[in-house]
Amino acid sequence: MRVAIVTGSDSGIGKATAVALARDGFDVGVTWHEDEEGANETAREVRALGRRAEARQLDLSKLPDAADVVDELIGALGGVDVFVNNAGTSRTGPFLELSWDDWRHTLAVDLDGPFLCAQRAARAMVKQGRGGRIVNITSVHEHVPLPDSSAYTSAKHGLGGLTKQMALELAEHGVTVNAIAPGEIATPMTGNEDVDPHTLERPGIPAKRPGSAHEIASLVAWLASPGAAYATGHSFVVDGGLLLMAAVRND
Repeated sequence: MRVAIVTGSDSGIGKATAVALARDGFDVGVTWHEDEEGANETAREVRALGRRAEARQLDLSKLPDAADVVDELIGALGGVDVFVNNAGTSRTGPFLELSWDDWRHTLAVDLDGPFLCAQRAARAMVKQGRGGRIVNITSVHEHVPLPDSSAYTSAKHGLGGLTKQMALELAEHGVTVNAIAPGEIATPMTGNEDVDPHTLERPGIPAKRPGSAHEIASLVAWLASPGAAYATGHSFVVDGGLLLMAAVRND
């Protein structure tokens, strides 16, 4: 029996990841914030692949108690072998105008929540004694800033640092921890749900298009596989070459 939990798996990257892991033989814990029907659809797709699925609501603005959901899913599914921190949000605004409430909400959902949820999963993995995999979905903005996004950029930088710290401390327990830093992905968050990214033009990206949620999910699936057992503490950027644009002259 192998079990994965994917937060924010009611749509987008989270849904694609849950289904990819089910296809690889994992039972899956699904979480949702507002879209219960989306989570139920993810669970149906997991079950259609012959795997078990459990869905729970997870509101990371209600910490620390919200992290209890991770323990509930571990109990319902009988353990956890892979944990994917995918749930996130962003409240934007110029640095000089960003409110304390918007700053704190974004940091809570994008950094405090992943810390608490991963801690619950890691404790279970250590207790089980068979190792495990933790994957934090960050963003290219783990590495570079984004205008009017002080809170989001800070949270993603913080989650990148936490990934390295967790990897260092959990390695002796056979638990690997890595981050995936996507660029623009065609998902509901970017207003391109169910759109073929190959049909969208992005002149500012060397690949000339956004990415697909399935392209991120395939990397999560690899990090959850036996072949990735020696990879830990890294941030895998998947951005169609976006970060390379710093080398392009604009004159």
